[in-house]
Amino acid sequence: MPVSDQRLPATAPSFRAVLGLAAVFAGLGGLFITAPALGAAIFGIPAPGGLGDAYLRAIGLRDVALALALAGLAWAATRRAVCLVLGASAVIPFGDIALVLAAGTAAWWQIALHGLSAAVLIGLMGWVGLGRP
Repeated sequence: MPVSDQRLPATAPSFRAVLGLAAVFAGLGGLFITAPALGAAIFGIPAPGGLGDAYLRAIGLRDVALALALAGLAWAATRRAVCLVLGASAVIPFGDIALVLAAGTAAWWQIALHGLSAAVLIGLMGWVGLGRP
């Protein structure tokens, strides 16, 4: 059976890495949902306040959904499926970089956080896809 058709073993460090990444996204999502102004400060955009905070909470829900998808795939799907979602999810931080650059409101470290997020998604995709434990 090709590596990509195998499941990710629950004992593999790469499995724990995917779950760890899912936990990070769940935590970020929870932050945006419960404290949108703080989430915005980390993201690199000013918090609009009032009804505008609903958009920040939507970012939080997006991150929670991604976390649940990654965790569910790690438990139940093939390496190929995990890799597809990790790779496709890299669109999110690249889009976030474009948004904060266009807004002109982000500091270098906020842009770097989005870049780190993209690098982790792509790196983890490579690790899982190569069939490494």
